Amino acid sequence: MKKYLTEFIGTFFLVFTVGMTVIDPGAGTLAPLAIGSALMIMIYAGGHVSGGHYNPAVTLGVWLRGRCPSSDVGPYIGSQIAGSLVASILTLCLKNDPSVVPIEMNGFHALIAEFVGTFALVYVVLNSATAKGTAGNSFYGLAIGFTVMTMAFAVGGISGGAFNPAVATGMTIMHIARAGDFWIYFLGNFGGGAVAAMVFMLINPEDK
Repeated sequence: MKKYLTEFIGTFFLVFTVGMTVIDPGAGTLAPLAIGSALMIMIYAGGHVSGGHYNPAVTLGVWLRGRCPSSDVGPYIGSQIAGSLVASILTLCLKNDPSVVPIEMNGFHALIAEFVGTFALVYVVLNSATAKGTAGNSFYGLAIGFTVMTMAFAVGGISGGAFNPAVATGMTIMHIARAGDFWIYFLGNFGGGAVAAMVFMLINPEDK
């Protein structure tokens, strides 16, 4: 139970930070820095309990890589989505039910951006937080948080920079993204996570 609560809390603070920094009045161009930092600190806070996924695509990648029991996949994703829902509702309340104009996206470009960003994130997670060669390191949270920050700065203007189906759910509820564009995040995020896991296993076949 404590693992699922940790996933709920971490995802809550990640999505809450997204909403509070992206929706006006927010952090403007510094939003990716705040979001990456939020992910970093929550990974350090809860990584020793649950692994600090806070992202269904990460859970998928870690499961495919063999470091997440099948019995945890559903509860982890459910906890992450629940955290996103609560964070989104609270954000809209604190922002006084703001009028938000969803981002305009080119579907193909956004799909590629989300795939690349999620691939990078999950690839870094697997190499910095699950690989034998980096076991016991103290930089994994920083590496993961900075990956999200970097990719958000790089392609956030194309897709919104979710790289996470739970964040995409929150963005949709908060009207940052259109409901009709959710398929972009679903395919791009889970696809990127799955391919990252396959690439990790191809490069590290001995790391079981």
